[in-house]
Amino acid sequence: MKTNSHKRIWTVLQGVLFLLYACASTQMEKAESTNGAAYNRRGIDYVKRGEYDQAILNFSKALEIYPSYAEAYVNRGHAYNMKGEFDLAIWDCEKALEINAKDHLAYYHRGIAYTMSGRSDQAILDFSKALEINPGYAKAHVNRANAYNRKGEYDQAILDCSKALEINARDYLAFSNRGYAYAMKGLYDQAILDFSKVLEIDPNYGIAYYSRGLAYYYKREYSKSWDDISKARDLGYQVSSDIFEFLERLRRERTKEFFY
Repeated sequence: MKTNSHKRIWTVLQGVLFLLYACASTQMEKAESTNGAAYNRRGIDYVKRGEYDQAILNFSKALEIYPSYAEAYVNRGHAYNMKGEFDLAIWDCEKALEINAKDHLAYYHRGIAYTMSGRSDQAILDFSKALEINPGYAKAHVNRANAYNRKGEYDQAILDCSKALEINARDYLAFSNRGYAYAMKGLYDQAILDFSKVLEIDPNYGIAYYSRGLAYYYKREYSKSWDDISKARDLGYQVSSDIFEFLERLRRERTKEFFY
């Protein structure tokens, strides 16, 4: 379970680490119809509750009333992203950009759709454009880091996550993505520090326990690895059966390696 297994396990994990942010709303123009705005707000509420089909219906109704409502296109694009309908999300974000070419959220959500559909280079361009328009938008740094991680450009990912943390020192996804990049570079001590920071912010984040457990595993600190991976499993996160069974055997046999 060396090089190939190591890369496979971390690559699978990195896909899970990519978590979408909640949609941020932009300021509505004075010209917007009151009813259209009401449908848009209702759609946002449905998104927050995870009822994406209902959200899409409401954003669509808003657009029937006010066809140039860029925010409703962006919000509907976000809902499509959450459903995994990435081509529809891209279409909506492009419509929003036809209306307002400076809409950083349209670039941001299109970047997410590109990332999730395997188009990392296009995603990086969109996140970069979002940051040109709004340099303080930490989420764009975090998601650009994720795209860089997917391309194996770990140094760039680390830079983006560090920048995000300058803007928001409690951004657990920035720590998580940077920890992943460190782990893929074999810098396990730095990775452990970042995953530990994630757990300070959210003590019940199973992915972080598993990630830190993997870092300990590759450092051959099997007792600590067992503690973290068991905790991740208790929290409902699906862990690698090969690693879990190996650690369980060491623990059961009470070997020297386990207590190293």
